[in-house]
Amino acid sequence: MLAIGSLMAQTGKAASSPKNFGPAEVTRADFAKTIAVRDMVSMPVTAPNHEKPLHVLPRKGVTGVAAPGTIDPVLQTATNRAAPTVGGVSSFDGVGVGLGGFTPNSAPPDTNMAVGATQVVQWVNTSFAVFSKAGALLSGPLAGNTLFQALGASHPCAANNDGDPIAQYDKAANRWVLSQLEITQGSTAGFMECVAVSQTSDATGAFNVYAFNYGTVDFNDYPKMGVWNNAYLFTYNIFANGSTFSGPKLCALDRTAMLNGAAATQICFQLSTSFGGVLPSDIDGATAPPAGSPAYFLDFGANQLELFKMTNINFTAGTATLTGPTNIPVAAFTAACNGGGTCIPQLGVPQQLDSLADRLMYRLAYRNFGDHEALVVNHSITAGSSVGIRWYEIRSPASPVLFQQGTFAPDATFRWMGSMGMDHVGNIGVGYSVSSGSINPGIRFTGRNPADPLGTLASELTIQDGTGSQNGNLNRWGDYSSISVDPVDDCTLWYTTEYLKASGSFNWSTRIGNFKFSSCGTAADFSVSASPASQSVTQGAGTSYTTTVGAINGFTGTVNLSVSGLPSGATASFNPTSVANSGNSTLSVSTSSTTPAGTFTLTITGTSGTVSHSTTVTLVVQGPNPDFSISVSPTSLSVARGASGNYTVNIGAVNGFTGTVSLSVSGVPGHVTATFNPASVSGSGNSTLTVAVSRKASTGTQTMTITGASGSLSHSASASLTIQ
Repeated sequence: MLAIGSLMAQTGKAASSPKNFGPAEVTRADFAKTIAVRDMVSMPVTAPNHEKPLHVLPRKGVTGVAAPGTIDPVLQTATNRAAPTVGGVSSFDGVGVGLGGFTPNSAPPDTNMAVGATQVVQWVNTSFAVFSKAGALLSGPLAGNTLFQALGASHPCAANNDGDPIAQYDKAANRWVLSQLEITQGSTAGFMECVAVSQTSDATGAFNVYAFNYGTVDFNDYPKMGVWNNAYLFTYNIFANGSTFSGPKLCALDRTAMLNGAAATQICFQLSTSFGGVLPSDIDGATAPPAGSPAYFLDFGANQLELFKMTNINFTAGTATLTGPTNIPVAAFTAACNGGGTCIPQLGVPQQLDSLADRLMYRLAYRNFGDHEALVVNHSITAGSSVGIRWYEIRSPASPVLFQQGTFAPDATFRWMGSMGMDHVGNIGVGYSVSSGSINPGIRFTGRNPADPLGTLASELTIQDGTGSQNGNLNRWGDYSSISVDPVDDCTLWYTTEYLKASGSFNWSTRIGNFKFSSCGTAADFSVSASPASQSVTQGAGTSYTTTVGAINGFTGTVNLSVSGLPSGATASFNPTSVANSGNSTLSVSTSSTTPAGTFTLTITGTSGTVSHSTTVTLVVQGPNPDFSISVSPTSLSVARGASGNYTVNIGAVNGFTGTVSLSVSGVPGHVTATFNPASVSGSGNSTLTVAVSRKASTGTQTMTITGASGSLSHSASASLTIQ
């Protein structure tokens, strides 16, 4: 196993640097905050029709090749049962020809979307839109770079609209995470990933926007995003100067900072050209990975999957550990279309379509079921005289086991460009494109339930039949599609990809469909969430979070709450300690003077019988706040009329205080002047307060108040003056 040890961001040097792995890179992003999306005026889209170049991954000998004449041992040439029982299939048109005045000007559309609590966000090349779950258009379509205008009109992310978008929903935080490339000014200003994180669960509201720069050489092609519990994960295929493949880059972005609207950094690892098309793990469901779980990254090699793990991610220190790959042997296969080329036929036209079979298809979906963890993923392979979906389920990814695999090619129709997801009871859904010489490209899906024979999928169902084929010597198609799991019921699967309503080029449409397995949602269950996502405290102080238990499908049990991951010297309690059916509990966290400073992930777990669900929050412990003390000596002084006297004012630094303390005095008797020398003290030190008493002053004793102020800090001391 190749391994990278703990990596210091400040120096960019690795503790160990194995062959083929470059050193870690740490980048600070440009950052701004936006106005609400609903108030934005869309940037103009003026680029002419253009076909995005296909950067095929030139990984000779590692794309998987079955021996000539080999019969795929996991090929499913007939369905084992009827179409999956689903609660109806519904769909509506997404961004494409005719929606809100949108006109495609690039191919492929890079269709993807995510579903949130009440909304659906879809982003294609090169505009995004917000829909209700019923399909009503709430906002958009807006040009992608509209979202980044807060960075400044001349900023590359604001000035250019380069696509390769991803739309995600951070289910644990109830936030949207949207991103796209900036490459137009790559060779001069740097190739960038433009990332936006919503400030609320409303996608039409305001966003925190970031621009991560990869330099003027590394073109970060084909970005893919995964939401993890302690980072936003990104992967890229790096092409030097946009042409020479340099290997994939694996990155972790500071999720906590981006959710809080603070400056953020990322930690990246550059792999060699032996790898490519790596996908990051992406959480489905409300249960977080186990405490200390690595983030996972996966690609495929010669008849094997290759799993990488990123652990010890510390954005404060700028360190992380990458290990891998762990090789997982799979059934022999040959990547479709001679390793990822163009071979997908269509009805009525000679033009064939791209397969993109040189890489895994988005997403690498992760789910923690409590009794096991699972990853599912797919890619396109040669299946007899056509193309089929090769899919996998990996369990126990920390020590990976290939639980099942299959090739879905039940007839001569070509199936490719798939995406997979799992609901909370273990049903697996797969959406994909279909085409052949006898049908136009369309959209279908299939699936399986846990009781089905391993490695098999049911008969497919249709989301949208195509009524046109792509022509005009245009072979770019899809690039990717996406399935998203509805966070409300954790059952409904939403899928989107492209199709054509009429034959032509640059006239694609998209469809957003959803379906739910009938076996999901019938069992009573509950969800656990917490807010806010992060709290900061000073050593010795306390804070609180609100933990919410939600009832699913008439759940009526009692959920007992617990928390793990507390730093030393900290304690926690719930009030109440359990929630019946649904409701809130306050998690109070107290720290001590010995609690170490740092950022800690707390895992909140709700348990009812054998069922448990978890969520995570962040606790940031800060050292004691710098402060100062003030004292006066002597505390009383007698001065005759016509004379003067001195007090010594001492400023003491507390907890490393280094500020400047300005001095003032009140309560000075009439016909007495009071002056400080010096008038302020930096850090710590003394100042002399001189009182000069005029012959006109009245005799007697009066108390004066001497005050030191530094920013919001203010402290006082008293001294009496007796005039004789």
